[in-house]
Amino acid sequence: MPSVNLFPIGRVIGGAVLATLVLATLGAAEMGATAPIADAAQRGDVDAVRALLRDGADVNAAQGDGMTALHWAAHGGDAELATVLVTAGAHPDATTRIGSYTPLHLATRAGSGAVVKIVLDAGADAMAVTTAGGATPLHFAAAAGATAPIATLLGHGAEVDAREAMRGQTPLMFAAAYDRVDALKLLLASGADVAKTADAIDIAARDIADRADQRGETTAAAAQMQRYQPNDEEPLSYAALVGAHGGLTALLHAAREGHQASVMALLDAGADINQVSTGDHTSPMLIATINGHFDLALEMLERGADAEIASDAGATPLFAALNLHWAPKARYPQQHAYRQQQATYMDVMRSLLEAGVDPNVRLTRHLWYMSYNFDLLSVRVRGATPFWRAAYALDVDAMRLLVAYGADPGMPTQKPPQRFRRDRDVNADPSGLPPVPVGGPGIYAIHAASGVGYGQGYAGNAHRHAPDGWLPAVRYLVEELGADVNARDLNGYSALHHAAARGDNELIEYLVEQGADVAAVSRRGQTTADMANGPVQRIQPFPETVELLEKLGSKNNHRCVSC
Repeated sequence: MPSVNLFPIGRVIGGAVLATLVLATLGAAEMGATAPIADAAQRGDVDAVRALLRDGADVNAAQGDGMTALHWAAHGGDAELATVLVTAGAHPDATTRIGSYTPLHLATRAGSGAVVKIVLDAGADAMAVTTAGGATPLHFAAAAGATAPIATLLGHGAEVDAREAMRGQTPLMFAAAYDRVDALKLLLASGADVAKTADAIDIAARDIADRADQRGETTAAAAQMQRYQPNDEEPLSYAALVGAHGGLTALLHAAREGHQASVMALLDAGADINQVSTGDHTSPMLIATINGHFDLALEMLERGADAEIASDAGATPLFAALNLHWAPKARYPQQHAYRQQQATYMDVMRSLLEAGVDPNVRLTRHLWYMSYNFDLLSVRVRGATPFWRAAYALDVDAMRLLVAYGADPGMPTQKPPQRFRRDRDVNADPSGLPPVPVGGPGIYAIHAASGVGYGQGYAGNAHRHAPDGWLPAVRYLVEELGADVNARDLNGYSALHHAAARGDNELIEYLVEQGADVAAVSRRGQTTADMANGPVQRIQPFPETVELLEKLGSKNNHRCVSC
């Protein structure tokens, strides 16, 4: 999500509280418990509570899920009701059955300073933790942004840098993620450490360890929980592509969400603008750019952010700005904050290039968040440069800008390790091309701009690019940058193969005029006519394109898969 972190901070904890309250609404009778005072407190009926107490009802009787009257007073921020209950002997540390929430947790979540003081003075534990995430009351107060509860908790011994158990996040991180600026400043003034990081999770190592543990190899499982480092020849699973994530500072949390005021408050308090995550070494400026917060990214650049810090995958703000603008359509929600920025992706790119960033930094592995795990593109972008990404988007303006600042248009992607090994007959390749080793040339810009992936999968359902940009992009590459129209990608496809896979007769005719070889054969034995003839299931043939290519001299092997 890299340190995209798809799950906002505190959501699981908040969800558990909600589950507790929903169960409470089922009522005591349905849950098999009798708690008339809790029922009255749930309704906020102080007079009924007083009457029940006079009649000798148990003030600590809980509803079926463990919610007591004091829990309901705390949840509603009702100081009068809380005082009545505490005076009558309500237990301040009573816990719910789901999550072990105390009244103090609910009072801080509600942001009620008065109720927080009442229950703390009655003996509530300021460091009580929930079993649903292991959060303390200070975490809830920070998320709520209420300064009075925070001050009261700190005055009663709450640890300012306490970590919740789920991800090791501190109250400062909660405040930063929710943009609670006043709470954040109070925590900082009380000694909160801006350099602390949350826990990092190495998905690949955990996946290997889980499988080893299932086989009874507990020692091996423990050993594998070290940071996972795949070698160049190793087929990458999806977990390996994701690698490690998390390990964010408060500044990274704020930058990820685009909270400008919180970011500036943290920087003013001494936060390192270049401190990277411990998960995949994403910088604050990069995480802001990945999530579309272009205005904030430029503001951080002005404040001295190092725009050349790359993540473990080789992603930089220059690549990220371009990639986000042309993010493929996916089965998961994509960030659209960039549409609400004053700065455009081109503004970000121009500012970065003017600042002297290297335009030729290459990705070291495919970006898992480019199209997530249900990848319809059939393209691996390991080794891609910003120029390659611009060519893939048919973005001529971005290509021109990058070339003006020294981008090398001839740098292809790199052949990645195969995700699944297959034993193939090395003599079965009819293309006549030499084999490409792992790390060798993968896909050139002219392939990216002519339709790579369209004849290999369902890229047409996901690929986003400049409208009607195919011919202008290829023409720019060929006529102004000298791209070779007969260059082959790692699978032996030419630009003509890719244009044929889309049924693009206009581009086919242009490429042939420029000397493209109509008779070229891919490593899989496919001619250009074959690529127009339904080479993949559910991709229908382009009869006019097949006819055109046959007339131009391409052999039709009649291998339509979808016919």
